[in-house]
Amino acid sequence: MTRQPDLEIVIAHYNEDLSWLGEDAKTCTIYSKGGEKAVPPHPHIAIPNIGREGHTFLYHIIERYDSLADVTLFLQGHVDDHFSITLDEVKERARKTQPRQVTTFPYRDLETFDHWDGIPWDEYPSWRKWSSMPSSAKAARTPAEYWQLFFPEKDVPASVGFQPGALFAVRKEEIRQHPRSFYQLIMQEFFLGDMAHVNPETGHLMERYWQAIFSPEYICWNKATDTSKAERNQWGQKAIGRWHVTPRDLEVDEATIHPKDRVFQYVPQIPL
Repeated sequence: MTRQPDLEIVIAHYNEDLSWLGEDAKTCTIYSKGGEKAVPPHPHIAIPNIGREGHTFLYHIIERYDSLADVTLFLQGHVDDHFSITLDEVKERARKTQPRQVTTFPYRDLETFDHWDGIPWDEYPSWRKWSSMPSSAKAARTPAEYWQLFFPEKDVPASVGFQPGALFAVRKEEIRQHPRSFYQLIMQEFFLGDMAHVNPETGHLMERYWQAIFSPEYICWNKATDTSKAERNQWGQKAIGRWHVTPRDLEVDEATIHPKDRVFQYVPQIPL
């Protein structure tokens, strides 16, 4: 009988109601940034309120690098604006995560990131609210400069695929393909020093880098030659280079919604 992979749920909490965790609240790892005014009624680890969820997830990877679960499911403290299936269903899908795969939530196709000179926030109404927050800190480098710092042996890709919201499951092998020092470098550049801020722009870059860090399945090196001929990869996600392109004229961009279970599930069409 095949052994079920060990699964750990990691929660990036600020002041959200975590009742949706149910009994899982007793066993998941909750990192809380809300301070004394928003202490969750569950076992938790208090950490500084900097860097958004990207700092929290990186903190876990660095601190638990030698004792990671087979699969780690990274979630934010508030999820019902991202997906509406049950946590048990999310856990089931997370446990099925395969090598080279990053299982993403919610229910929409991956998006394209190719703004290597900087995110043009004002050109995208659906993004503008993040840059217009009163408390924000602009990144010290361009996305391309950060990429070259983290991957000095690689060119800057044409594009990478990412899931807005940064809710995902990944296997420990994919995390450990990079040494702990790799994640410590990202932590230093993205979330410490001048970027030790509640809402740094680098937190939004981290959201766009996660999948590419873990797997080449989410990196298009050359649009002319590397864009997949297939529409979708083996897990049903949009294939390399075919990710959704965010429209510039929409206030809310829903991308492609898959209404069957509100989480994307690819079912090949079998001719009758």
